[in-house]
Amino acid sequence: MKLEPLGWPLVRLALVIVLGGVAPLIDTTIVNVALPAVAADFGVGPTAIQWVATGYLLALGVAIPVTSWATSRFGASRLWPAGLAVFLVGSALSGLSWNLDSLIAFRVLQGVGAGVLLPVLQTILVRAAGPAKTARLLTIVMLVSVLAPIAGPLVGGAIVTGGSWRWLFVINVPLCLAAIVLARRFVPVDSPLRGSRLDLPGLSLLAPAVVLLLLALTDAASGNGFVVPLGAGVVLLGGFVAWSLRRGERALIPLRLFANRAFSASAAVLFLTGLALYGALFLIPLYFEQERGLGAFAAGMILALQGVGSLLTRWVGGVVDRVGARVIAVAGIAGCAAATVPFAVAGPSTSLVVLGAALVVRGGALSAANIAITSAAFTRLSREDVPAGSAVVRLVQQLGGSAGTAVLASVAATGAFAAAFLVSAALAVAALVPAFLLGRRELAGIAR
Repeated sequence: MKLEPLGWPLVRLALVIVLGGVAPLIDTTIVNVALPAVAADFGVGPTAIQWVATGYLLALGVAIPVTSWATSRFGASRLWPAGLAVFLVGSALSGLSWNLDSLIAFRVLQGVGAGVLLPVLQTILVRAAGPAKTARLLTIVMLVSVLAPIAGPLVGGAIVTGGSWRWLFVINVPLCLAAIVLARRFVPVDSPLRGSRLDLPGLSLLAPAVVLLLLALTDAASGNGFVVPLGAGVVLLGGFVAWSLRRGERALIPLRLFANRAFSASAAVLFLTGLALYGALFLIPLYFEQERGLGAFAAGMILALQGVGSLLTRWVGGVVDRVGARVIAVAGIAGCAAATVPFAVAGPSTSLVVLGAALVVRGGALSAANIAITSAAFTRLSREDVPAGSAVVRLVQQLGGSAGTAVLASVAATGAFAAAFLVSAALAVAALVPAFLLGRRELAGIAR
């Protein structure tokens, strides 16, 4: 089947949206590098400084569910520059912060902006592309998503080494300004639903549930107590499900979305791949630093080979648009699991060339799987359901990645890197089960 070309207007739209999405996508990893410098500047300890990252993450988790309603109420074309403006103000104020408390408060503001931007980014592109072009257009975004955790430590390390940590926040200002100007010109205007009302009871259940689950996973990764927030989060999430079933179409996130096999399978795969694969992004640099004795910058350079692999899979979007997501998703997940095994069996004398080659394969496989799975999530959603679908996709990715980091950090804390990598590979294999439920070719659904 011959595919219709994307066309310059769609490619231009993707580039404009990606410009605005770069900062929130890279923010977590770029700021983590600077935390020791910030702690030294403000004279605080590691426990206190960790709230600079945690506050951002929790605010992001709260904001994501609201975007489903806000997109319907105000329109994605209006919500996008609003999110950019909030992220811009949060970034500028973070760069000007005078103590730890002010920095945490401004990071929370940044997190709210990022929580708006990331789901709306997907909504705008999926609606503009239509089902026949979704995978190819999302390829542009997915490349940035995969490269961001790799580029973040390198960029952050270079900035902190060459100047003040404050520049990590200041550089977001011109990026966001440029993205706002371009968005006003090139993002298509959509019509809001003026009668749309926010499901406040649903939000009051889901928002704290997400916060408690993310907090529990963060505490688990750092070795602190996590059972109470985890249990409370699960209870609140159960309450949200019960309320949403009763609320039906008026729910914050209509649960009928999960009756769509492609969407529910995609959500399950995204959580499991986040659990298995993104957790390993935390593990790999630690392995090179602690087991192989490399410096942080050298470890980051080797990790960047995953980005090379991602660039080699730019063709995947066309295959997914032509034949569907299942084949690419299964092959990508299996390839990523296989490329993780060399780290599990590596010894002190294992060639870095071999491990570098495994990283290239892993990066390519991870990028291909993400493109296929994310596009499959939207293939049978109506235009009106895309904002809710985008919120779910971002939430399950966020929770999966946090859970994966917590699980693998706990295993690696004993010094058992080999066991941690085996766990990562095993979790990836588990993700193959829902991946087989993805469609071969599902192009009916999204109205332009």
